Amino acid sequence: MEKVVLVGCGGMANVWIDEALKREDVEVVALVDLYVETAKRFAEKKQVSIPIFSNLSEAIEETKPTIIFDVTIPASHKEVATTGLLAGLHVFGEKPMAESIQDAKELVHLTEKTENNYFIMQNRRYVKGVRAIEQYLKDGHLGKLGSVHTDFFIGPHFGGFRELMKNPLLVDMAIHTFDQARFMIGADPVAVYCHEFNPPGSWFQHPSSAICIFEMSDGTVFSYRGSWSAEGFETSWEADWRFVGTKGTLKWDGTSSPKAAIVRPSEEQVFLNESEVIEIPLNWKGREGHLGCLDEMFLALKENRKAETDCSDNIKSLAMVLSAVESAQKGEKVQISW
Repeated sequence: MEKVVLVGCGGMANVWIDEALKREDVEVVALVDLYVETAKRFAEKKQVSIPIFSNLSEAIEETKPTIIFDVTIPASHKEVATTGLLAGLHVFGEKPMAESIQDAKELVHLTEKTENNYFIMQNRRYVKGVRAIEQYLKDGHLGKLGSVHTDFFIGPHFGGFRELMKNPLLVDMAIHTFDQARFMIGADPVAVYCHEFNPPGSWFQHPSSAICIFEMSDGTVFSYRGSWSAEGFETSWEADWRFVGTKGTLKWDGTSSPKAAIVRPSEEQVFLNESEVIEIPLNWKGREGHLGCLDEMFLALKENRKAETDCSDNIKSLAMVLSAVESAQKGEKVQISW
C-alpha cells in the first residue's frame, strides 16, 4: 500500500486525488498547501478527514508517506521534489519538472543519488491516437521518416496568469506537443530555430504564437506552428499532424482515427504515384489522459523500473521548450542539450 501526501490543493489537484481515492493500492495520508484554509475547503469538498499541513517536511515527518503528489505551481516544483527525494520518497509531479535546465539536471542527479523516482505528468501522450501512431511508425509501415509537421491553433480566453506570463504558448502548452512528437517519432531533439510573435488582436500581453523547426536525432525535421490567439477553424488540443516517410504519409487531426496514405509505385514512369488510404486502428487498451499516466507511474513502481515519463526522459521535452524560447530571444538556431 502506497501512502500519498498531496501537495497543492488547487484546481489541478482534483483529478489526482480523485484517482488516488479510488485506487485500492493507495492511501492519501495528508494534504499540504501554503494556505491551510484552501486545503480545508478541498478536504471538505472531497469528503476526506486527513491531516492538513502548510509545511511539507512536517507532513512527511508526521505521516510517513511513500509518495509525494506535487500539484503545485511550476515555481515550487524543484523545492517540493527535492524535499521529497531527500526524504527517501518517490515524487509524482505535474509538468514542467523545473523552470530551468539547470534545475532539471539537479533533480535528475538527485534521483540517481537517492535512488528514488521522480515521474512527470505528461498526460497527452496517453491518447489512443498517439499510441496508435507510435506503434505504426515503430513497425515501419511508413518507411524511413523524413519530416513531421504539426499545427496547433486555438483561441482560449483563460484570463488570469496565462494572459500575463511570458512565452505563454511555448512554456505552458507546447511541451505537450513536443513530448508527443518525441514519443511518436522515437527520437531526441538536437537543435531548434524558433520565431515567436504576438499577432494583431491577441489578448495576451506577451507572444502567444510561435513557429519552430526542430532537428531530431534520427534526421527527422519536426516543424511546429502554434497559436493561442487564433479563433475560427480551431485544431484539436492534440493538434493536427502530418508524418512524411519514404512509403507515404500519415495524417491525424487529434481526435479521429489516424489515416495513412501508402504509395503504390508504378512500374511505368508517372507524374504522381497512386496511394492506398489505410485507417489505423485505435488498439491501445489503456486509460487516457491523467489516468493513463498515473497508471504508468504506479505500474513502474510495482515493476521496479523507470516510468515512461521519468525525469531523466522528460528533461528532453523540457529542453525543447526552453531551447525554443532561447532561440526566439536570440533570433538564431540553438543546439539543444540537457
